[in-house]
Amino acid sequence: MTTSNPTAILLVSCPDQRGIVAALSSFIARHDGNIIALDQYVDVEERAFFARMEWELAGFSIPLEEFAERFSAVADPMRVSWTLHRSDKRLRMAVLVSRQTHCLYDVLARHESGEWPADIALVLSNHEDHRSLVERHGLPFHCIPVTAATKADAEARQIALLREAGVDFIVLARYMQILSPAFVQAFPLQILNIHHSFLPAFAGANPYRAAHERGVKIVGATAHYVTETLDEGPIVEQDVIRVSHRQGVEDLVRLGRDLEKIVLSRAIYWHLHHRILVYKNRTVVFS
Repeated sequence: MTTSNPTAILLVSCPDQRGIVAALSSFIARHDGNIIALDQYVDVEERAFFARMEWELAGFSIPLEEFAERFSAVADPMRVSWTLHRSDKRLRMAVLVSRQTHCLYDVLARHESGEWPADIALVLSNHEDHRSLVERHGLPFHCIPVTAATKADAEARQIALLREAGVDFIVLARYMQILSPAFVQAFPLQILNIHHSFLPAFAGANPYRAAHERGVKIVGATAHYVTETLDEGPIVEQDVIRVSHRQGVEDLVRLGRDLEKIVLSRAIYWHLHHRILVYKNRTVVFS
């Protein structure tokens, strides 16, 4: 649901228990909040409860800076973990890219069209290739080359630059470098990555050729949060398209890149609208 009026968005997770929905909604109602969306999910095996609740801020009697103190009376006894967000707060996004441009072009176009409630704070690359493209869009471009010998220093410079820019989250738009644990720890569950879905079956430099030689019938893409374990972070979004013997390697690459753009844009949308809860190494996406 979308609304032109500012709203508050509450994401909660806790052990499943009787009365949790009533407790949450009653708390908002008691303080004159008009709930416009409520989505919930129970993982029966884990006995875990998840919910996303959105209400209008107009008329809500609790200043948001006092919300934590007041809400603790409900949250603490029920062991609720929660985060609170405002719909009118634009997030600051950084884009990291190497030489492939398809995801970068798509991100720039969606940003310029006003599709997302976000500002691109900067584009960061380990190559100079896209400087003119990014600067044509009126955005800051920074190039920090990365080699095995300079990786630690380069990442320290990247982290400092991202923090100075006040970045809320990072999009890896085909950034072909493995991030160190130190980099990931600096932005926990704030880094979105996109890649083809042939992993781990077809790893290496030419996965589409390897997949074609095997006669694959499905091409896919996966967007996930980055963790310290390579390409094994919580999955946010995936999609696939069927292919046949009629498609050559170039066709598979083209179809795969199209999917990568679509899947990444969906993941960014879910993140920007605070629709994702991470539990263990899984996600609950209130799409």
